Amino acid sequence: MNALHTPARLALLLFVAFAISFAQSPSHAAAPQQAKDTILKATDISGRIFPTTVFLRGQTTTVEMDNVGGVRYADGPLVLAALVDSSGYASQVREKYQAYLIAEVPIEIGGQTLKSGAYGFGFLDNNKFAVMDVGANDVLQTTSKRDAEIRRPVPLQFVAGEEAGGYRLYHGRDYVEFHRVK
Repeated sequence: MNALHTPARLALLLFVAFAISFAQSPSHAAAPQQAKDTILKATDISGRIFPTTVFLRGQTTTVEMDNVGGVRYADGPLVLAALVDSSGYASQVREKYQAYLIAEVPIEIGGQTLKSGAYGFGFLDNNKFAVMDVGANDVLQTTSKRDAEIRRPVPLQFVAGEEAGGYRLYHGRDYVEFHRVK
């Protein structure tokens, strides 16, 4: 009698093995969670990620750690910015130097590519946005936009742009859009 049950047991074992194999196949298994870009706020950033003092044009200055933000891309690189105290700089530098930008990857702002690095930047009169290298030499200038609809403007923040992978860097109501250069 035991011999009669052996084919049934074998068939059952094959069925269970097939079902387990089918459930674990890539097309039927639960999709792994995709890593996503993350917008960082001041509470997410510490002195370990963004320095509390920065260098530009032969001087160091303090960072306003309450006014720092950024983007962490899904694969790890960061784009960070913070307002700085530029009171000790000459007026021609101070006029353009409101904040500090650290980009671990090249980004495109206003159709222009900014290589990875550390920069000073500022939102200027007449809808201008200027970026300087650490020697205070202009490396990028483009047009900024004004967002009259933003509900709660703050001194500095990052928000998602309208297109996937695009971000806005705000200073109050003024902003520029950027995205990572692939």
